[in-house]
Amino acid sequence: MKDNAVIRAENLTIRFARRKMPDILAVRSVSLSIGEKETVALVGESGSGKTTMGRALVRLLRPSRGTVWFKGQNVTTIHGKRLRHYHSQAQLIFQDPFASLNPFHTVGYHLERPLMNLRGLSERVARETVSDLLMQVGLTPTLVYQRKYPHELSGGQRQRVAIARALAGNPALVVADEPISMLDVSLRAEVLRLLQSIQEQHGLSYLYITHDLASARYLAHRIAVMYGASIVEMATAETLVRSPAHPYTHLLLAASVGSATDALPETQSGAPDLTESRVGCPFAPRCPLVMDRCRVETPPLVEVEPDHVSACFLHQEGTP
Repeated sequence: MKDNAVIRAENLTIRFARRKMPDILAVRSVSLSIGEKETVALVGESGSGKTTMGRALVRLLRPSRGTVWFKGQNVTTIHGKRLRHYHSQAQLIFQDPFASLNPFHTVGYHLERPLMNLRGLSERVARETVSDLLMQVGLTPTLVYQRKYPHELSGGQRQRVAIARALAGNPALVVADEPISMLDVSLRAEVLRLLQSIQEQHGLSYLYITHDLASARYLAHRIAVMYGASIVEMATAETLVRSPAHPYTHLLLAASVGSATDALPETQSGAPDLTESRVGCPFAPRCPLVMDRCRVETPPLVEVEPDHVSACFLHQEGTP
C-alpha cells in the first residue's frame, strides 16, 4: 500500500440488482491505490468490471461495500456540497467523446460550465480560462474552437475537448476510461503523449482503463489486471509484461498486437460468472492449468516477487 496514495479503495464491491434473477457483483472486494503523479492501468476484457471500478472511484456510483479514501478522507458516502467538491478533484474522461459531448452546445459552453459549477468562476473569468484549457490540449486557434460544435470536430479533436473538460475542475485524479479506443490508430499515440504531458505539467494521478496491454505499458507505472470483477494480477508495467504470472495475463499478452507471447489453450470461451454465489477462481472455467481446488476456492493475491502479486494457486506453497 502506498503511503502517498492520492486515492485508495479498500475491499470495494459494486452490486447491481436484477429483477427475478441473482444480483450481479460487477466489482468484488477490490483493493487498489494510486500514488501522487502515478498512472495505474486497469486492464481486462469487456465485462471485467474496469469501467464500474473507475466510476465508483470518482463517485458516479456509490459502492455497495468497502471504502474509498481520497487524500486521507473517506469519500464513500459523501453527498451534497462535499460530493460536488470531490467531483472537482476527481474527474472522468469517457470512452466515446461524441456521446459525452452535447451536440447542441459549443466547445466553449462545454468548458465554461465546469469552470463555473466546480470552481465557482464568474462567467467572464470562465470564458477567459477556456482559451488556456484549449491551448493545453493543442486546439488552436482557441477562439475558432470555442465556437465549434462537436459534429464539426474530428474524433481526436473531440477527445481533446473531453480532456480539457476534465482539467477544468483542476483535479488531482483523472480516470481515463479507454480514451483512445474510439480513435484512429494514427491518433492514439498523440493522445497518449498528450496525457503524459498534462500529467507532468499538473502533477496528476491517472487511472487508465484499457483492454490494450501495449498502451498500458506505454503510459502506466503499474498495471492491474482485472477479470470477473476481481484483480488477478498487479505489478510494475515492465515486470508484468516481461514475466506475467497469471494465466489470464498470458492470454491478454498473446492477444496484443505484435506480441511474441504464445497463447495458452483455453478450455472454453464465455463470460465469467458474476453472481454472488460464485465459488473458486473466476478464470477457472477457461484456464488450461486449472486444478481441482481452483473450482472450489478463491485464490488470494500473493506476492510472487517484490511488488508483483498474483491470484493463482500455482504460486502458493503447498499447491499440488
